[in-house]
Amino acid sequence: MNFNSSADKPRILVTEDDPENQKFLQLILKKEFEVELCDSEETFNEKLSLNHFDVILMDVSLNGGKSGLQIIRELRRKEMYRNIPVVCLSAHVFSQDKMTALEAGVDAYLTKPVDNKLLIHTLHNLARSREVVY
Repeated sequence: MNFNSSADKPRILVTEDDPENQKFLQLILKKEFEVELCDSEETFNEKLSLNHFDVILMDVSLNGGKSGLQIIRELRRKEMYRNIPVVCLSAHVFSQDKMTALEAGVDAYLTKPVDNKLLIHTLHNLARSREVVY
């Protein structure tokens, strides 16, 4: 999918603590999405309170005290944010890691290194499939 203007692009909040991974994700996603970056619970909550997002891409390991899965659990308990689709992107590759993430409330679980086309396809499908209520 290619969008003609930024108004047509879904908004994505990429939550990733590694600066190199942030650059990589921004590079591959910016043609298809309006990308916002954050690296911790603090910056995640700040961005979420100031903007509308169609989908969230969440790493499991983050800066600060909380993991991505803890943040997702909290997000799912908040009425105004519980319907935002969340894709977990993690270096944790074991099936138990995926099960734990799904139990936390993620909609999809992808592992690093990720296939770029699969990532974009997954994010688009989820961004377009949910009606986000604010």
